[in-house]
Amino acid sequence: MDVVLHDFSIAQIANSGQCFRISKNSNNQWKVYHKEYHLEMTQVSAELCNVDCNEEEWQKIWYSYFDLNTDYSTIKHLILNSNDTYLQKAVKFGLGLRILRQDLLETIIVYIISQNNNIPRITKTVNLICTLYFPNINTLANLSIDDWQSFGTGYRAKYLYEAVQKIYDGTFNLDKLKTMDYKSAITYLKILNGVGDKVANCIALFGLHHMNAFPKDVWIKRIIEKHYNGLFPIDKYYNWLGIVQQYMFYYERFIKSYD
Repeated sequence: MDVVLHDFSIAQIANSGQCFRISKNSNNQWKVYHKEYHLEMTQVSAELCNVDCNEEEWQKIWYSYFDLNTDYSTIKHLILNSNDTYLQKAVKFGLGLRILRQDLLETIIVYIISQNNNIPRITKTVNLICTLYFPNINTLANLSIDDWQSFGTGYRAKYLYEAVQKIYDGTFNLDKLKTMDYKSAITYLKILNGVGDKVANCIALFGLHHMNAFPKDVWIKRIIEKHYNGLFPIDKYYNWLGIVQQYMFYYERFIKSYD
């Protein structure tokens, strides 16, 4: 089935560091996994994709997952008409980026794994766990710390074990978390061992879709120091900080191929 998509590049989304369950089949074809669903997508042109699902599944599952009800042209217009030359370059480079609406449980686990880790290793670990256990909390709750370590999670195994047990027994309530505003969600997430400001903001952005979350990893900190004299104008982009962060991260990561 062909679908017309604006402000969309599956390649840019896959390489933006926000998700670890999209893989490349060929130059323009991608496999996308979300919860128990699987999609094969081919980017035919800048605004046309072919997907191997029917209209009902596309509307029920994938339309929301790809955040297609959000108008990304608004934030692009704001940035491109500002005096922020760095962000202007970043937006032009990442015109097809979107913030995926990922599964919350999976996002918590993924971003605990992401601590002091690199993207290839995170991807390998996440895909191994997903193949065996996701997205079922009941099966995850049966894993021991040693089981978590067997996936290559290292010191994070204890954090993962404790987080899953708290979610399973209701001590940490995902439904409650979904109803919270951004600041309350950050505070609540940091109850979990191993979840600090950066990981909490990643979960808030990619698992709860709080678009005013602004994860600061080493890439973003470097950008702020180099291009903003250590002070990024958060208030200027407050309602769109999440996508701004993605533009910055993606551009900085691939800047050598752009300049």
